[in-house]
Amino acid sequence: MVSPAMSERPDVVTPPVARRARTRVPIRTLDAGDREAILQHLLALGERDRYLRFGFAAQDEHIRRYVDGLRFGLDEVFGIFNRRLQLIAMAHLAYMVRPGQGSDAAEFGVSVSAHARGRGYGQRLFARALLHARNHGVRLLYIHALSENAPMLHIARKAGAVVVQQAGESECHLELPPADFDSQWRELLQEELARADFGFKALRARLRRLGRWLQGRLGLRQGR
Repeated sequence: MVSPAMSERPDVVTPPVARRARTRVPIRTLDAGDREAILQHLLALGERDRYLRFGFAAQDEHIRRYVDGLRFGLDEVFGIFNRRLQLIAMAHLAYMVRPGQGSDAAEFGVSVSAHARGRGYGQRLFARALLHARNHGVRLLYIHALSENAPMLHIARKAGAVVVQQAGESECHLELPPADFDSQWRELLQEELARADFGFKALRARLRRLGRWLQGRLGLRQGR
């Protein structure tokens, strides 16, 4: 069974569509307060997309258990929100902890809402997860995917991962370079920009709600 957790390497060239998306939609680190947004995003995936994401025909109850089991504080979850604060893409970086040895390996998984595809979001989330993994001592990144999951395998191969296919499934692994000053400040900058972007979107949403409320109150007064 394919694990549910399914680079920015210095030599990876980001495609133009991903470069354009990079400036528009920053990637934010998610926490336990985002569980509901994560749940709604995954529940909205169609049957085929659920199959590719989890490796089996995941039902609603499977997805709820997966979301409830997310280990915030140990693993990392990254997300892209649209202007309506809807989560339209997310990635899960699951650390493979070995007793007494900590973790020098992690596994990557990603999903993108159907209406948000073709914008390079999967590639960007992969790059963001790799940057974080590299800065936190991960040496090997794994991806378990169905061999028919062409987009995921394309991302892995583009980053230089070794791909082994067997019995309809593929295992990819990618060796990461150690962290350096450049990788650390880039992650810090990306996270700060993402938080500012999300805060601005939240403020704009509150202002829209306030505007609708004021319009409603004004309409009531005029109707008296």
